[in-house]
Amino acid sequence: MGDMFSLKGKKILVTGGTRGVGRAISLHFARAGATVIANYVRDAAAAEKLQAEAQAAGTAIETCRADLTHEKGMENLMEFLGAHFPTLSGMVHCAATGVHRKFGELTLRHFDWTYALNVRAFFDLVHRLLDRFEKGANILAVSSDGATRAVPYYSLIGSSKGALEALVRHLAVELAPRGIRVNIIAPGAVMTDAWNAMPDKEKRLAQAIERAPLGRLVTLEEVAAAAQFLCSDAAAGIVGQTLVVDGGMRILV
Repeated sequence: MGDMFSLKGKKILVTGGTRGVGRAISLHFARAGATVIANYVRDAAAAEKLQAEAQAAGTAIETCRADLTHEKGMENLMEFLGAHFPTLSGMVHCAATGVHRKFGELTLRHFDWTYALNVRAFFDLVHRLLDRFEKGANILAVSSDGATRAVPYYSLIGSSKGALEALVRHLAVELAPRGIRVNIIAPGAVMTDAWNAMPDKEKRLAQAIERAPLGRLVTLEEVAAAAQFLCSDAAAGIVGQTLVVDGGMRILV
């Protein structure tokens, strides 16, 4: 049974794979036997630290710097993959951005910026990589509570995640006959640098912990383990579903 959860021999692209949830998934997948290609944009120091940590642990993580919101960045990523990984066993789209402001303070520039990475880049990547995915490949999109719930200062990010989830469900149906499974993982409140952008960070963190049936936030490792499951043979019958990893918070009114 243990082998069903193994990712040995798989080659998996993780966008936004050097920080936060993406970093945890990159490390967890590499420990499970996968060769991980961790994409990033700005933080070269975080990418170098991740690669060094993987090397010290004897695991395989490659990093590739590419801005997925621009044509040149997509071309750079495709060129890198073509040279080193002509086929892929899967992709996890962790890359995300957005602005935490009241609706009246948002602009069309904020809208375009948020949707360009959170939704458009995912669409573009799947489209470009479609013929490179091996049979039995897995595509996983990382969503959030904001896709289904109204969260303060989160209208653009939350609505983009809702669009991402809807796109995943359509792709899941269309790509299943090609042997490609597409699913969603939706972490609840997890401690990452993203909290620093929220204007009421401390209050929201306290409320999240108070509401959590577990009495704590879920960990990055718990989210990464769930992502591994969805990308493993153990989840072969799961298609187009959203796996919520929030410690039970969504079941509370």
